[in-house]
Amino acid sequence: MRKLHYGWVVVAVTFLALLIAAGVRSTPGVLLMPLESEFGWDRTTTSVALSINLVLYGLTGPFVAAIMDRYGIRRIMVIALCLLVSGMALSSLIQQSWQLNLLWGIVIGLGTGSMANVLGAMVANRWFVERRGLVVGLMTASGATGQLLFLPLLANITVSAGWRSTVLTVACGALLLIPIVLLFMRNHPRDVGLTPYGASVEGEGSTVATTPASGGPSGNLLLAPLRVLVTAAKRPAFWLLAGTFFFCGFTTNGLIGTHMISACLEHGIPEVQAAGMLAFMGVFDLVGTTLSGWLSDRWDNRWLLFWYYALRGLSLMFLPYALDANGISLVIFSVFYGLDWIATVPPTVRLTADIFGKENVGMVFGWISASHQLGAATAAYGAGLLHTLFNDYVVAFLVAGGTGVLAAFLALAIRTTKTAKKRPV
Repeated sequence: MRKLHYGWVVVAVTFLALLIAAGVRSTPGVLLMPLESEFGWDRTTTSVALSINLVLYGLTGPFVAAIMDRYGIRRIMVIALCLLVSGMALSSLIQQSWQLNLLWGIVIGLGTGSMANVLGAMVANRWFVERRGLVVGLMTASGATGQLLFLPLLANITVSAGWRSTVLTVACGALLLIPIVLLFMRNHPRDVGLTPYGASVEGEGSTVATTPASGGPSGNLLLAPLRVLVTAAKRPAFWLLAGTFFFCGFTTNGLIGTHMISACLEHGIPEVQAAGMLAFMGVFDLVGTTLSGWLSDRWDNRWLLFWYYALRGLSLMFLPYALDANGISLVIFSVFYGLDWIATVPPTVRLTADIFGKENVGMVFGWISASHQLGAATAAYGAGLLHTLFNDYVVAFLVAGGTGVLAAFLALAIRTTKTAKKRPV
């Protein structure tokens, strides 16, 4: 019987961590209107905290990649979980908007940013040679799908017990994960005497590692990501990947993840039902993103990105009609959009590794992810502002749809090496 490679245990722990972080990120979606109702805040005020959160969530990535290289993934994951527990628990005591900005914006932004797509990319590239795209797809799906699947539970708690019970519940979930990470997470295959999965041809799929341990990047940890950025920025492919990922964030968690429940409420759809619709999207996202990871090992990733962005843009242009029509039209949107929610991540990670080298994928993809979250922050605040101006979300959805189509054509302009074309790693 073939022995299970420990890399799959690491994937399972990382999957759970990203799932919990996703639960934290999904919380604002169900709390916007209760907070506005209790404190008299408008949509622009609450959107500021979410924009700060999304910016820090993205900008933390490249620096966390360098810190993880030096101090270990497990230690940083524990610190991040502690930030999430404290930030969520203390947010139950907020009374002023600046406290919302401090806790949801800064503390939780740093915590979730330390367990973002960069974490999944680093684990996949450290622990796997074969099945790398599939692993990235699974872990990406855990974050995006978890963000959606938690919504019905959180909406029910909010409706039945109030928003403070919701944030305390999420804090308890993050607290329970800390001992699991301490017990089972490992930083590198050599920590358990293995090489990455698929690195050898022996029957067990792994051999004892002989590579000497590395202390991670040398020198100033704050300067290392900046040096990587300067080097990567000299290549047009970096700007195209960052640009398309900006629009990815703009059209997903910044817009739909933040404002979709509010848009549904304005069309007469109850909060719990709206959250259930987003969870329904999450089920299809799990399928779509995992399948995208499998496809990224086999097909030209530029064309995958073209179709993902183009179809997402068209679906967002259809959304205003679906909300007005409700019923089957909204179900069709949920299935179609759910399959494409975050399917762009596996091919983007694959292209980053192929173009810049897997040894640099953590920090380079960290900067590309930062662009993703800048796009998300732009949409989170911009959609709130447009809603204040026009008293609905139609303009915001149409603008987002147009950016998706633009991103599709930018993806085709990426120039890759032969290693990026139709062959597994």
